[in-house]
Amino acid sequence: MATPRTTSELDSVALETELLSTWQDEKLFEATVENRAEGEPFIFLEGPPTANGKPGIHHVVARTYKDLVCRWKTMQGNFVERKGGWDTHGLPVEIEVQKRLDLMSNEAIEAFGMEEFNKECRESVWTYEAAWREMTERMAYWCDLDDPYVTLHNEFIESCWWALKQMFDKGLLYRGYKVLPYCPQTGTSYSSHEVALGYKEVEEPSVYVKFKLEDTNASILAWTTTPWTLPGNVGLAVGPDVEYVRVRVTATPEKWEGHGGAEIGEELILAKDLFKEVIRHHCEEVETFPGSDLIGRSYEPLFPGAVDRNGSESAWTVIGADWVTTTDGTGVVHTAVMYGEDDYNLGMEVGLPAQHTVAMDGSFLEGTHSELDGRYVKDCDETIIG
Repeated sequence: MATPRTTSELDSVALETELLSTWQDEKLFEATVENRAEGEPFIFLEGPPTANGKPGIHHVVARTYKDLVCRWKTMQGNFVERKGGWDTHGLPVEIEVQKRLDLMSNEAIEAFGMEEFNKECRESVWTYEAAWREMTERMAYWCDLDDPYVTLHNEFIESCWWALKQMFDKGLLYRGYKVLPYCPQTGTSYSSHEVALGYKEVEEPSVYVKFKLEDTNASILAWTTTPWTLPGNVGLAVGPDVEYVRVRVTATPEKWEGHGGAEIGEELILAKDLFKEVIRHHCEEVETFPGSDLIGRSYEPLFPGAVDRNGSESAWTVIGADWVTTTDGTGVVHTAVMYGEDDYNLGMEVGLPAQHTVAMDGSFLEGTHSELDGRYVKDCDETIIG
C-alpha cells in the first residue's frame, strides 16, 4: 500500500510513481477485467499508434478520454477488455526507411531489394516502442500492452482476409472508384492523415476559364487552382439558389493584369456577388437570374475527345449542387469526375462519364490532347493555361 503523507511533505510525482508501482505489483488492471468477466461486454477497439513515431501530448489527451470511458463502463459492471495494438503497416513506416536509406523512388527500392527493404521496415517500426510504453504507463492508461495485436503479424493479416471474405460472401463488396490523395512517385494512394503529416505551402497557378454555352453568345466563367484537371472536365456546378449575372463586355482595361481575356461584345456569366472582384473589363449588366435557370444548359467541351460521352446525357451541361458557394472564384465549379470527392459524388448522382485522363504515373493518357499526351501533369500547366 502507498505510504500516507501530510500535505506539507507531499511530492506529487513520487506519490504517482509509487501508486503506479503498487498497481503493477497488485495487477490491479488485470483484476478489474477479470472481476467483470460475467458482465455484459463493452467493446473497446484501440486505434493503434505507429511505433516508429514519437508519442505527443495529443496522444495523452486522446487516451485520457478513452481511459475515462473504459473505467466508467467497468464501474457500471461491464466486461471491458482493452487489448493494445500497433499499426506497423503503411506509408509512415516506409517513408521513414526511405529517408534514412535515401531510397526516394520505387526503382531505388527495387534495386535495394524488396526483401531487405521489408526487413528494414519491420525493424524501424519498433523504434519508439519503449517511449510509447513509458508514456502509456506513466499516464495510467490501462491497456494490455503485453499481448497486443500487431498488423504485420500473419495471424492479423489473415483475420483481415477472413473478414473480407465474410463481406464478399454476403454480397457487401463491389468494385468502384474512391477519390483519394495519390502519389505518382510511390504509386499508391494516401489517407488524409498521411497527407496531413507532410503539408507545406506551395505556389500553384490558378486560371479563370470561359466555357462557351451552346446556341448563345455567352460563356460561363469558372475558376480553378488545378489546371491539369481541365482536360477531364465534364460538367459545371452552380448553386441553384445563388444569384448569377450575365454581363456584356463594352471595353477592355488599358492595363490587363490577368483573369483571362474577353472581347468587346462578349457576354459572361458568373455569380453576382463575385462580379466586381473578378471582372476587370468595363461591362453592362444584361440580366440576373438564379442558378436554377442555368441547370441543364449545354456547353462546348474545352478538350473535345479527351473524355468519351459513353451515352451520358448530362455530360458537358450545367448541374446544380448545394455545396457551391460565393466565397471565392466565380460561383461556378469546374467538375472533373475523377479528380475530386465532390466532383465524383456529383458525377455519380447525375450520370457524368467517369473516365481518367491521367495515368498512374501522373502523365496524361494517350488520346487526351496532342500537346499533353505522355507528359507529367504539373509540367503542362502553362500549356493548358495558354
